[in-house]
Amino acid sequence: KFVTIYRKVDDEQALENFFSGTNLPLAEQLPGLLRTEVSRISDKPGGQSRFHLMYELYFESREAFTVALATEPGLALMQALKQWDEARIVTMFYAESFAEEAPAQT
Repeated sequence: KFVTIYRKVDDEQALENFFSGTNLPLAEQLPGLLRTEVSRISDKPGGQSRFHLMYELYFESREAFTVALATEPGLALMQALKQWDEARIVTMFYAESFAEEAPAQT
């Protein structure tokens, strides 16, 4: 999966407008996208978090994501994220994820 985490900023509405108006529409056009997950971060144990939002894009493999990035929507997405990355407002990374069901409580 590919993860972007947005830090909190003074102009939260500008960040929300970018995410909803640019990031989401471009990401949803990526070929091979299996699912997405958005998490709004409220706080952390012991107090406030410096993060505002986490957006996860799931693909069959990292190679599938790499192919998606080479498309027009992929290139546009990375270009749009560049200004936020350069301002150190967004952190981006790849992760391999797995799911496991918790044992039933008796």
